[in-house]
Amino acid sequence: MSVYKKLQAARIKLQNTKLTKSGKNKFAGYEYFELGDFLPAIQNICHEAGLCGVVSYTNDLAYLNIYDVETNDCIVFTSPMSKAELKGCHDVQNLGAVQTYLRRYLWTAAFEIVEHDALDATTGSVKPESKVEPKPDPKPQPRPVVKEEGPKDWGIKITMKPDANEADWFDAVWASTTTLLRFAEKDQDVMAVFKANKSLFDEAKSRDPEWFKKLMEEFTKVKNKFKEE
Repeated sequence: MSVYKKLQAARIKLQNTKLTKSGKNKFAGYEYFELGDFLPAIQNICHEAGLCGVVSYTNDLAYLNIYDVETNDCIVFTSPMSKAELKGCHDVQNLGAVQTYLRRYLWTAAFEIVEHDALDATTGSVKPESKVEPKPDPKPQPRPVVKEEGPKDWGIKITMKPDANEADWFDAVWASTTTLLRFAEKDQDVMAVFKANKSLFDEAKSRDPEWFKKLMEEFTKVKNKFKEE
């Protein structure tokens, strides 16, 4: 069998394997595969098929080379390198986050693993505002003075002191997020807070999934409040 035929057979075997999605985004309402959900099954299937996958990185590209261990023939999957700028993290932590995501994406592409469209799930949940044509007023009215309240930019910027620890970082993220949620006046504001700080929340999830779960519950509470109204 050629390396292509072995890989296709491995894909079919994985397709017939029951996998469970452990990643959950309660705010956007979808589940997704984490690397640990499918990689152990892929490794067993590749071992039986005589395949071996090797991930490597350069400054520009990430590579997944799948070798036929008998002939040394190879199929190469690539992805452009990216970068992460997670607030409160040093360069090595940002690099680790990038490599973890790229490993998941490379294996997903190589084995044709179908994932939920996270972008549609997030953007599609925001209902467009209905436009109401104003009625003409025969009498000119003075314009009311509108007092602006709350932030114009929903992004969170955290600067930690040199002697700060991880607990201080979590406290800062929690305080900043819950403060922004208190300023939310509609469902779209809640979504704006989430999307503007998604990379920060992803970093929090990688550090402490239980803490991240509690933070998402705060989002859900505020979002449900607007639905009840």
